[in-house]
Parts: sequence; C-alpha cells; structure tokens
Amino acid sequence: MDLRYTQAEQSFRTGLRTWLADTLPALPSKPSANDWPGRRAYDTHWQRLLFDAGYAGVDWPVEGGGRGSSPVEQLIFKEELERAHAPYVGVNFVGLLHAGPTVIAEGTAEQRQRYLPPILKGDEVWCQGFSEPDAGSDLASLRTRAVRDGDEYVVTGSKIWTSHAEVADYCELLVRTGAEDSRHRGITWLILPMDSAGVEIRPLTTIAGSAEFAELFLDGVRIPVSNRVGDENDGWRVTMVTLSFERGTAFVGDLLEAIELLSESVALAHRTGAWSDPGIRRQAGHLKAELDALWALTKRNVSQAARTGVPGIGGTVFKLAYTETRQKLGEFSLSLLGRAGLAAHDSEGLDGLGSLPAEAMVEDWLRGISLTIAAGTSQIQRNIVGERILGLPKEPTRGL
Repeated sequence: MDLRYTQAEQSFRTGLRTWLADTLPALPSKPSANDWPGRRAYDTHWQRLLFDAGYAGVDWPVEGGGRGSSPVEQLIFKEELERAHAPYVGVNFVGLLHAGPTVIAEGTAEQRQRYLPPILKGDEVWCQGFSEPDAGSDLASLRTRAVRDGDEYVVTGSKIWTSHAEVADYCELLVRTGAEDSRHRGITWLILPMDSAGVEIRPLTTIAGSAEFAELFLDGVRIPVSNRVGDENDGWRVTMVTLSFERGTAFVGDLLEAIELLSESVALAHRTGAWSDPGIRRQAGHLKAELDALWALTKRNVSQAARTGVPGIGGTVFKLAYTETRQKLGEFSLSLLGRAGLAAHDSEGLDGLGSLPAEAMVEDWLRGISLTIAAGTSQIQRNIVGERILGLPKEPTRGL
C-alpha cells in the first residue's frame, strides 16, 4: 500500500479544486426530496457537467467514456467533491457505482460500448433488482425465474428494495436459470430495460418518509440473451464482483461524509456545552480513531484495486466496520441534541442556543441504521469474514 500522492496526482487535485470552485456556484437549487423527476434532472445535469469537464468515470476505461486514471485519482476526486460539498452521485448510484464497474469487469466489448458512455453522460439511469421478499440477505435463495426462449429470456417474479426504480432506464437483474434448488449455481445476471412490457413498479415509503425504494413485479418480461453479463448460471460470480464494488469503493463518499458529520457533531458539542463532559470527548475520540482507520483501509482497498481491478476482500471488511461505526456516529450526534433529537425538523434550542440541526442529524441517524442492512446485513458480513477470510468453519445447521 502506498499512501503518498505523486506530483501528477497532486496536479489533478489542484485542477479539480479549481473547476469545482468555478462550477458549483452556478448550480440550480436542489429539488424537494420526493420530486423524483426533478431529482433525476438535477443529478443527471450534474453528471453531464462532470462528463463535459472530463471528470466523469475518473477510473473508467477511456473507450467507455472515462478518464482511464488510477483508482488513486478516483479517491482524490471523491475527497475533493465532499470537501467542496458538491452534489452526491444521486439517483444513478447503481449505474455509476455498481452496474457500470461490473460491465467494465465482466461485460463484452459490445456491452461496454453500449452501456458505459450513457451512464457517464447522465443519459441513462440504473436500478438494482437483487433482493426479493423471501431472498434478502440470503440472496442465493432468489426465485425470480428466467426461461430461455430462442434469443430471449422470459422472466417472471418480483424484487424489493429496488432503489430509484421509478426513474430508472435499466436494471441490473438477478434471475434463476438453473433448477429450483440450484442456489448460487443457477443464477444469471441480466440487463433489464425498465420500459419492457410486463414490468410494474410500486413505490415503498421508508420510516424516514422517503420513497426511493420500490417493489418490482415482472410478468413474462422478455429480455434479449445479448443482455446477459457473463455466462448463463454464472451470475453468482458476476454478482460477487458487483458486491465487491458496492461493499468496497462505493462507500468512499459516505465515509468522507461521516468524517465531516463527526466534525459538525464536535462543533455542536462545543456549542451546547456538552464538550465539558469527559464521556462525550471519549466517544468523539473513539469515533475519530475508527474513521481514521477506515480511511487507511480505504486507501489499502484502492491500492489493491489499482493492482487487480476489483476491491477484493477488504471491501467486505470495510462495509462491516464502516456501517457499524456510522450507526454509532448517528447515535452520538443524536444524543447531543437532547430533546431536539425527538423532532424531525430543525428546532429552537434551549438557553439561547438558537436553531439546532435536528433534521439533518435525525435523518443521518436513520440512515446509519439502514446502512447495516443495505448491501448485506452486518450478520451476513460477519459470516463472510469468518468463513471466507478467516477460514472458520460454517455454523452448524440446527434441527427444528
């Protein structure tokens, strides 16, 4: 692992910082949280600005519309965007952070040429069709079935927790093409056009009141065989590539956001007088140490990705440790608000403290809880670390 930046990488940082300073003030106002067409327009406009400036897909191949730079420059890119409070990747996080990297690693030359440039330009948005009502963390038990019919697959089944399905053009879809009991040996990775006949989308409302998730129902949907990524029944291996990105480098922006949230929480503790409590200072110190360690692990994962093209096992370790730390950070921030933490909106503080940032911190607390579930629960991640990384025996199956 090399934690030093080269002169070229430092030059890249300087140029990006200058571009952000010139570009961000001219951005339009953000749309309301549940204005999904407006959010798609805002996010894809930002993506187009990045593309036109040469900053879209920093570490993607040039032939796919990217910059062809090292993962280290991608890390610098995310660091500078967070520092400048630039827009997040937004509604197309699946395309940019999951599906795109998977097509780069596993797709054909034709698939890379067809799908990568529109993702980077902001022309096409993707969602993820992995989890099912009876196959969440146990993804290998999925039941959505695809039957080969000539040059097409006919797909029937349902998916759940499909992020931004209502504004997506394509879906990375896992289907069962093997026997009913084939588990991971019978799964195939398909590209589903969301305007296909037989696709029904039903939005879901979360505990935070947002509606970025949806149920997806597929009734005899026809998908061309040419939309398959990898071989038939080899989708589990392809999925592990997807999840290595989701559990590894895809969380870099979230980590940088968490580091800033801790700084804001410490500032709030000073403002409210809570900083005089040694217990508060101890909690903040522990969180700072954990986030620093995660940043070092991120650099290690990026160094490995620079050598191999994928994050590797460090992505799973990072995902588990980061989401657990993020949940503790959310609880720490919420505790500093006192009674204001019971509100879902900014409220006037006590003793002349003025408005307290309850809305953002309550939202972050709820998000911290969800992160230990998304992309594989913490319990599943511990099993993966124990069995696949440490080589521990599998937990014995208990009889009823």
